[in-house]
Amino acid sequence: MSIIFFLILGGSFVILTLIVLQQIFLKAKWEYSIYFLLLYLPIYITILSLTLQATNSILLVKFFQILKELVVVCSVLGFLVYQKNVLEFPFRLHLVDKLFLAFVGLAMLYLFLPIGAPFLNKALYMKSILIPGFVYFIGRNTNFSDLEVNRVFQLIFFVTIAAFVVNIFEKSIDTHLQSLTGYANYNAVISDIEPAGHFGLTWTFETQAVTKRLASFYADPLELASSVLMGFSAGLIWFLTSKREKWFLYTVVMFCAMMGLFFSASRAAFAAFFLMVFFIALIFKLNKLIVSGVLLAVCFSAYILFFATDDLYYYVLDTLTFENTSSMGHVIEWLLALDSMVANPLGIGLAMSGNFGSVEDELRIGGENQFLIFGVQLGWIGMLLYILLLAYSIRYSLKVFNQTPNTMTARIAFVAATVKFGLLLPLFTANVEIYTYVSWVTWWMVGYSIREYQALNTHQPTLAI
Repeated sequence: MSIIFFLILGGSFVILTLIVLQQIFLKAKWEYSIYFLLLYLPIYITILSLTLQATNSILLVKFFQILKELVVVCSVLGFLVYQKNVLEFPFRLHLVDKLFLAFVGLAMLYLFLPIGAPFLNKALYMKSILIPGFVYFIGRNTNFSDLEVNRVFQLIFFVTIAAFVVNIFEKSIDTHLQSLTGYANYNAVISDIEPAGHFGLTWTFETQAVTKRLASFYADPLELASSVLMGFSAGLIWFLTSKREKWFLYTVVMFCAMMGLFFSASRAAFAAFFLMVFFIALIFKLNKLIVSGVLLAVCFSAYILFFATDDLYYYVLDTLTFENTSSMGHVIEWLLALDSMVANPLGIGLAMSGNFGSVEDELRIGGENQFLIFGVQLGWIGMLLYILLLAYSIRYSLKVFNQTPNTMTARIAFVAATVKFGLLLPLFTANVEIYTYVSWVTWWMVGYSIREYQALNTHQPTLAI
C-alpha cells in the first residue's frame, strides 16, 4: 500500500516540479515557485517517510529532500536570466531588505569563522537561513495579476481543508498518520532519532495525559498548529473583504483551521490564535470583538476556577506557573541559552542551538525559543537583527494593507502581518523557522508587501536586492 501512495505522491510532485521549472525557464515565470512551495512544504515529511518506507532508498529520500531548495534556487536563477539589464537598475533597498541582508550576512560570516560546529553542519544550517532569504527575494520581485494571487489563496485554502480531513481520518481510526507512513523509521534512519513516547513516534505527539496530539500530514503537531494560523488569517480576510453571498467557503476554511488547533493541542498556538484575533480586531477597529474576547477570557477563567475538573484545573495552573514537565523544559532551555549568551555575547557559531537536523545533540545549547536560538549562535547582535526584521516586516505589511488600492495585494499584506504577529508567542517556545510551510510562505508575502510599499511610495518600478 505504501508504494502505491509513494508512486502517486512522488510522481505528482516530480511532474509538478517539471511544470514549475518549465514556467521559470521557458516562460520567465520565476514567481511560480511559490505554487510549488504551497503544495510541497506541508506534505514534505510525509513524502520523505513514504519514500523510505516504500523503496528503502536513501538516495531517493535525498532527492526529495533537496527538491524544495532546488526549485527556490532555480527561481532565483530564472529571475537573473531574464533580467538582463539587472545591473543597470539602481539599488533601492528598503529597511526590511537591509535587515534581511545584515542578518544573512552575519550568518555567512559565522559560517567561515573557526567557531561552532563542524563546517558541514554549519553549511547545512546556513542553508536554512539563506533559503528563506531567497524566498523573500522572490516575493520582492513577484509581479502577480489578481488571478495569480487568487491561486495562492486557493492553495492555502486547499491545504487547510485537506489537513482537517486528514485529522478527521486520524481521529476516526485513533491512529497518527505518521504511524502509517514510516515516520519513526525515517527519523531513526535519516535523522538518527530513536522512537519515543507511548505512540512510538516522538514525545511531541502526545499530551501529559498521554492523549494523542495529531499532526495531519505535517512533521509534528506544533507545525500543524502554526500553519493553520495562516489558513485562518487567509479565510478571515477573504470573509471580511468579499461579497456576503460567498461566505460559506471562507467560513469552512476558518472552521478547519480552528479544528486543527484543537487536534494539535498546542497551548502556545491557542494563545497565539487569540493574540492574532486581538491584533485583527485592532486593525479593523472591531471594538465589539475586543470586548467579546475579554468577556470570553473572563468566563473561561471563571470556569477553570469554579467548575473545571481537578485535572483541567491543575493542568492550566501548572502551565501558567511553569510547573509541568513541558513548561519546565522550556524554562530550562531558556536559562541554558541565556547563560550561553551572557558568557558569549558575540555567539558561539552556527549549528549550536535549535532543533534543525544539522545541530548535533551533544553540541546543542538551548533550542525551544527562536529568539534565543539565534542569540546563542549569532550573539546579541544576531538576535536583535532578527527581532527588528520581524517588527518592521509586520509594520510595513500593515502599512501596505492600509494604503494599497489593490484588494488582492492588501489580502497578502494582511496575512503576512497577522501571521507574523500571531507567531510571536510560538517563537518563544519553539524553533518556528524550521516550519518551512508557514515560515517560507509568510516571508514570500512579506517580500511581496515590501515591493508594493516601495511602488506606492516611489511610483517607480521596484527591483529588489
